[in-house]
Amino acid sequence: MQGSWQPRARPLFGYPEAHEHDAEQAIRAGLELCTAVRTLRRDAGAPVRCRVGIATGTVIVDDSDRARAAGESIVGDAPNLAARLSLSAQPDTVAIEASTRRLVGDLFKYRERGAIETDDGREPIRRWQVLGESVVASRFEALRGSALSPLVGRDEEIDLLLRRWARAKTDTGQVVLVSGEPGIGKSRIAAALEERLGSEPHLLLRYFCSPYHQDSPLFPFVEQLAHAAGFAGDDTAAAKWEKLEVVLARAAPPEEDVALLADLLSLPASERYPLPKLSPLRKKERILEALIRQIEGSGRRQPVVVVFEDAHWVDPTSRELLDLMIERIRSLPVLLIVTFRPEFEPPWTGQEQVSTLALNRLDRHDRTALVEQIAGKGLPGEIVAQIIDHADGVPLFVEELTKTVLESGLLRGEADRYVLDGTLRDFAIPTTLHASLLARLDRLASVRPVAQIGAAIGRQFPYALLCAVSHLPEDELQAALARLVASELVFERGSPPEAVYSFKHALVQDTAYSTLLRGPRQALHRRIAEALEQWSPDLVETRPEILAHHYGEAAISDKAIGYWHLAGKLSATKSAVREAIAQLRRGLGLLDGLPETRKPQQLELDIHITLISALMAGKGYANPEVVAALERANRLVTETAEIGTPLHFSVLYGLWVSNSSAGNSAAALKHATNFLSIAQSQPSSGPLLVGHRTLAQSLMYSGDYRAALAHAETAVSLHRPDEHRDSAFHYGQDIGVSAFVQLSLALWNRGYPEQSARAADRALAYSRQLGHAHTLAYALIFAGIAAVFARDVATACAHSNDCAAIASEHGFPLWAARGRILQGWAEAQKGEATTGIARIRDGMAAVDATGAYVNTAFYLALLAEALALAGKIEEALAALDDALAKAAVSGAKRWDAEVHRLRGELTGRLPYPHPVKAEDSFRTALAISREQGTRGYELRAATSLARLHRDQGRYGEARDLLAPVYGWFTEGFDTPDLKEAKAVLDALDA
Repeated sequence: MQGSWQPRARPLFGYPEAHEHDAEQAIRAGLELCTAVRTLRRDAGAPVRCRVGIATGTVIVDDSDRARAAGESIVGDAPNLAARLSLSAQPDTVAIEASTRRLVGDLFKYRERGAIETDDGREPIRRWQVLGESVVASRFEALRGSALSPLVGRDEEIDLLLRRWARAKTDTGQVVLVSGEPGIGKSRIAAALEERLGSEPHLLLRYFCSPYHQDSPLFPFVEQLAHAAGFAGDDTAAAKWEKLEVVLARAAPPEEDVALLADLLSLPASERYPLPKLSPLRKKERILEALIRQIEGSGRRQPVVVVFEDAHWVDPTSRELLDLMIERIRSLPVLLIVTFRPEFEPPWTGQEQVSTLALNRLDRHDRTALVEQIAGKGLPGEIVAQIIDHADGVPLFVEELTKTVLESGLLRGEADRYVLDGTLRDFAIPTTLHASLLARLDRLASVRPVAQIGAAIGRQFPYALLCAVSHLPEDELQAALARLVASELVFERGSPPEAVYSFKHALVQDTAYSTLLRGPRQALHRRIAEALEQWSPDLVETRPEILAHHYGEAAISDKAIGYWHLAGKLSATKSAVREAIAQLRRGLGLLDGLPETRKPQQLELDIHITLISALMAGKGYANPEVVAALERANRLVTETAEIGTPLHFSVLYGLWVSNSSAGNSAAALKHATNFLSIAQSQPSSGPLLVGHRTLAQSLMYSGDYRAALAHAETAVSLHRPDEHRDSAFHYGQDIGVSAFVQLSLALWNRGYPEQSARAADRALAYSRQLGHAHTLAYALIFAGIAAVFARDVATACAHSNDCAAIASEHGFPLWAARGRILQGWAEAQKGEATTGIARIRDGMAAVDATGAYVNTAFYLALLAEALALAGKIEEALAALDDALAKAAVSGAKRWDAEVHRLRGELTGRLPYPHPVKAEDSFRTALAISREQGTRGYELRAATSLARLHRDQGRYGEARDLLAPVYGWFTEGFDTPDLKEAKAVLDALDA
């Protein structure tokens, strides 16, 4: 028996331009052929051998013993590969080699077979047996393998998509925002575009948001990547790594991208792809870049269609990535289609590469046409009239009403049409889509429980989980699923036990779920949660929010709270702070259902600690939500008898840093005093060190440098490097480094510039030794500030540059912003005033965005200096007035003396100088510096006033004022301030 078969795809042998679509179609054709061969064997009752040549497009099926060399279906690009194979044992097998495996790695299931030795001495050829189509988890892919509903009345919309596709292919990326109410056909129109593209070379990427995963960071991208890699539930970590490498190879990513994306998928670390050490925020940024590069890499090989569905359910981090994607595809052959419901307000409208497409309801003519196409033959006019009236132009409603009527028993089929079998009752045709779906489910009463279980699981539900939850015999379960699939309310992809089922539409799932009564619903969610814990234990570590959802719906609050807390912690470690905040608040919201005992209060405290960290990262230290969470946590500390514990100190420190950053100096001083008071009763030196350090810093902000220096010195004396090595994890930076930093600032103000520089150097050296990026950024910025105090432009410039680089690499926005301010000051001092002014203002805006206002007066003083160097004296004076006003509100008085001194200097440089006002400003600065005990600023004020007296001919007053202040100093005579004071004194003595 002989025959010939022509493959649907172009042969791949010897065609370097072969792409995924070719390979996919050839493999599918090969699989179909294998099925035919098996049928021939069964029908012939004898062995049947086949030899398949994809390269030649022919197949020979031979049932005689004369067929000696039974072949194999081969898809690959290695020339003459088929000639080197002789595998008569399995003639109905499709095998592929490595390059084709990379092309279609996400579309099929495989089993690796032995490598084939070559005759030319090259490396053996690895090969995989294609077992069948892979299981997928997306509704769109399920639809792709099923009969799509007819598309009616959307010609103009399809034309728009095709025009945007044509433009995108010219490396001018396009975005189409498709909006419409539920059931209007948003997914269907995306599917229609894919149908129109047919065999045209392109890559299709699909991402799906879910109402159950709006707090799961990067959920659509994680799901798509895991599916593209073909992860299976029983895959080992090594198997997942291999699959991931295959799918990522298409875009040829750098090794760091592979490591980051593997980490995103919760794969264990690999020696081959080491995970870089990054802060959570910087790690998140790098992951977003890696995902973008995957699309860019694919776009360099072939045009790409990206479908991002149901954006109204997008999680915050995916929204960030979508923003980046829309910007980055401008110069790529990419068409991005984003679908969403009307309540979502896309922020991308108005951009030149963005088009909007609002799907309207079908008119009466199109509704009628759709009814006729679904029915397949004519319906009675009165039936059609009621359907199109009730459906109100929503295609899904039209489809479901038509099927409801066809299943209702009202009609009798004849040759070319249906006739009404009896009288049409008023209530025979449902008047709402919900009622229509309910009616269809009611007619499937025997299988409705299976639909309800699936609806409780989610939009997609795997067979294995369904089987574990339903407790039905497998034959009954499969029969029920077959009926649901036949009804087209549910779609199937794959075969049990690896099948995945998808509801046709979210409204179908919602309807099935709504039929569950409260008690059975809660019991069902409990069974689902328990089955997931047993069936997929990795979810505990990778997707705890799924278990939290099911236990919450099961009204098992304690377990739901625990999983929400775990989810919040996991999101926080990924810098997905908005998701973390939402997850933690959901856990807190369930606490009311627990009895008022110590346990829920302890649990609430634990969650609040995590929430505080997430809020600080996402909203800044000074945000009112941060303060409220800290105050609640502080009350819980008392209620749970946690006073004096490390947890208590972390809360106290949070209260201090929150108020300090916000510029609430009086409140910060109160919290610092309280911290030290409690720490003094503890045996550990760590809290005591932190207490003295925080009090030293608050005292400086309040303008008490004498007391501040004493506390800073005590803090440094308490430092024990080995004992305090892990302190950065509790306080954000190493407590020893922070103590030396504050000592440096206190020493300069107290008149010890050389000791100040040495303390700053010690802080830097120790922070570099620790290797903790946040501690190093902290040390660099404050060492830079100490250099600004000392007028050491070169050192300030070097430290600010280093800080900016580290902050950029690790994602520390506050330190990056502060670094820009110091960079701007240094640039202005070096003669680049215009550039410096712009940089200072940019940095100040970035600092304000974090809510850290405590140093605003200082930054305004630096800005005033830069403006003065640019000759903008009046602007500089306005900045100084603003500095004084803000200091008066916040109570941060530490820079008041210098601000008044600068006002005096600039007043004297106005077109019409005011020497009296200048003298008043200098005297005010002198009085403040003496009251606060800052000899550094006292020296500057005395030098400025002495210079004014000298210019007025008041030499004796000038000498009597400046000489005692200068004479006090015992070090730092090479610093600019002391050299300037000495020059004034020398001029007075001349």
